[in-house]
Amino acid sequence: MAQYIPQKDLLGSDVSKTSRKFRDIITSFAVHPSTKDVSAVKNDVAIKQSIKNLVLTQPGEKFYNQDFGSRVYQLLFEPLDPFTVTELKQDIINTIRNYDQRIQVENLTVIPNPDEHYLQVDLKYTIIGSPYSEEVSFILEPPVG
Repeated sequence: MAQYIPQKDLLGSDVSKTSRKFRDIITSFAVHPSTKDVSAVKNDVAIKQSIKNLVLTQPGEKFYNQDFGSRVYQLLFEPLDPFTVTELKQDIINTIRNYDQRIQVENLTVIPNPDEHYLQVDLKYTIIGSPYSEEVSFILEPPVG
């Protein structure tokens, strides 16, 4: 008798699930010209926006869920050495594992630029149930102020 063995990704998520359609409001709160309502983003764009928001949210910023978010801003004040980069990568992976099970992480690259005081983050992933790879890239830099 065959036994069901779920396919696992880098984060330990079950990748045999099927994908759905995703929709979210646009973070700029731009008004749609014809409906006069807040504009929306869909599917892959909604996921990319969600990943950036999740990683860039500090714990304590979200009401009623004080643990939501990642520690990347705290880590940005540490020296940009290989240990900090490894800790940043692990924190991003753990944050996605804990708060967004819609994606399967294929690769995460964090490239420090100490002279310019920022890190380039490149995340390659698939949406659960989708055969296509997606990528999102963003810059992490200490807040000004």
